[in-house]
Amino acid sequence: MKKALVVDDSNAIRQIERKYLEEMGFEVLEAENGEEALKVVNENPDIQLILLDWHMPVMNGYEFLVKLRSNPKWSDIKVMMVTTENQQKSVIDAILAGANEYLMKPFDKEMLETKIRFLLEGF
Repeated sequence: MKKALVVDDSNAIRQIERKYLEEMGFEVLEAENGEEALKVVNENPDIQLILLDWHMPVMNGYEFLVKLRSNPKWSDIKVMMVTTENQQKSVIDAILAGANEYLMKPFDKEMLETKIRFLLEGF
């Protein structure tokens, strides 16, 4: 089974993303911030996809992404920023730090599914 990690400090957003991912056949793990997410990734080496918010307490999404990408063993994990952060500089910074895709909140199920399929299957 495909495994995904949803990282967002909003429980409501985590539940929405969880529902969509489960409908796509994913086993879903959750974390409320980047620090928690690093622990989850370390304990679950088979995670294929991370949906990552930018603005979170303790460790934000950008800081998490930089740490994740600094470890070669996690280089195959696909990361999609899912955030309200819409400044062009932030999008560029996230892509340069290793994000594979970027989705603005609010989003709909079709857009999320399309971007995930493109990330994991190439179409």
